[in-house]
Amino acid sequence: MFKHFINGEFVPSTSGRTFDNINPVTGELVGKVAEGGEEEVDRAVAAAQRALEGPWGTMPRLERLDLLEKVAEGIEARFDDFLAAEIADTGKPKRFASKVDIPRGAANLKFFANLARNLESQSYTMDTSDGGKALSYVLREPVGVVGVISPWNLPLLLLTWKLGPALAMGNTVVVKPSEETPGTATLLGEVFDEVGVPPGVYNVVNGLGPNSAGEAITRHPGISAITFTGESRTGQIIQKASAESLKSLSFELGGKNPALIFADCDFDAAVAGTTRSVFANCGQVCLCSERVYVERPIFDDFVAALKEKAEDLKMGDPFDEATGFGPLISEEHRQKVLSYYELAREEGATVVTGGGIPELDAPYSNGFYVEPTIWTGLADDARCMREEVFGPVCHIRPFDTDDEAIALANDSDYGLAAAIWTQNLERAHKVAARVETGMVWLNTWFLRDLRTPFGGVKLSGVGREGGMHSLDFYSELKTVCTKL
Repeated sequence: MFKHFINGEFVPSTSGRTFDNINPVTGELVGKVAEGGEEEVDRAVAAAQRALEGPWGTMPRLERLDLLEKVAEGIEARFDDFLAAEIADTGKPKRFASKVDIPRGAANLKFFANLARNLESQSYTMDTSDGGKALSYVLREPVGVVGVISPWNLPLLLLTWKLGPALAMGNTVVVKPSEETPGTATLLGEVFDEVGVPPGVYNVVNGLGPNSAGEAITRHPGISAITFTGESRTGQIIQKASAESLKSLSFELGGKNPALIFADCDFDAAVAGTTRSVFANCGQVCLCSERVYVERPIFDDFVAALKEKAEDLKMGDPFDEATGFGPLISEEHRQKVLSYYELAREEGATVVTGGGIPELDAPYSNGFYVEPTIWTGLADDARCMREEVFGPVCHIRPFDTDDEAIALANDSDYGLAAAIWTQNLERAHKVAARVETGMVWLNTWFLRDLRTPFGGVKLSGVGREGGMHSLDFYSELKTVCTKL
């Protein structure tokens, strides 16, 4: 049973309601999850407020940051436990989770603890009208209780990406992990307890969205800010629900990301990089490339090369180091992705490879797998070119000029990330400046400096996190002015 973690204790729901946590690899039950609602959120917010006014709020800053680093060390000490929980929840291959999810989960906390430890203060002097001087200085204070609503695709990584700066700035949190992936958020409660973080600083309420824990968090008057990663539609719902109390919001939402492949690229590097950016984590990364635009002279060769890479991806035992492709998160999500596979055919796509459910031996035949899929031939206004699939699929289309490539890339309601592959340095920087996204990678993908801003434009998000942008969001700035 996955229970809530409230005020330093694991507790069931008062209602007794539960839901199933299913292993996507085999379709088997991992365990029951307690479903929380308004009552559990009320208790969690009350505990968070007590900690904020008491032991956490009065704790010296450096002591608080030391505890945050100890939490990171606790994740590292229990690396295998976190890895097993992440794989049981998501089904992703060990070779991905062991190099990305768990190490970054710990690194996020260390990074923000270190950043806050070396934070500079601001002060200014000015002349006054009577010939004297005045001094103004800026204080950073906690926002208060932060509601953290985290997604299922990178559960630990994206949870600690939010926890790190929120706790470093002295806030307390009420976390609602995705109902699909409660495991690592639960384990993290054990680590917080083990290293001596005061009760109420970190609270977890499991549940669903509407009429459940998610909606209760967005509407709760005791929560001052909400950080959310997930679908754009859900972000719009949260924004409306939280409007009455004017909560601070930070949203990292969906994407329909372009990759631009120019004829002068390093061909092998571009194929390898695009294989990652399309099929990593079964396409379930908000930064994945679903629209691939290739300059016409290399179009046919690129399609053939990416097809070969897609068909080489190995499925099966996630603990086998040779396995490079996992399942989708749930049967429901698989049906959504398969519906787009069918829609693409109806819209006139040529299916280069994939487009269905793979034939696998038991127990993986019961998992939520789909084939890595490549389309060509769709019109630019096709639904499959406009809507985020969030699966292992891309459409490849040729272009002839730089201006055409940029126009195609920008022809989207989303604007999260883009990847550009060219060995022409001047072209790379000119195109990067004109692409309407929050992030651009040149000749690489998913390479993150945690000091830089992370987020998107249009339907892809509100605000930025990362580095000082995170510390600004999770703190209130107060100016104190004194006449000297």
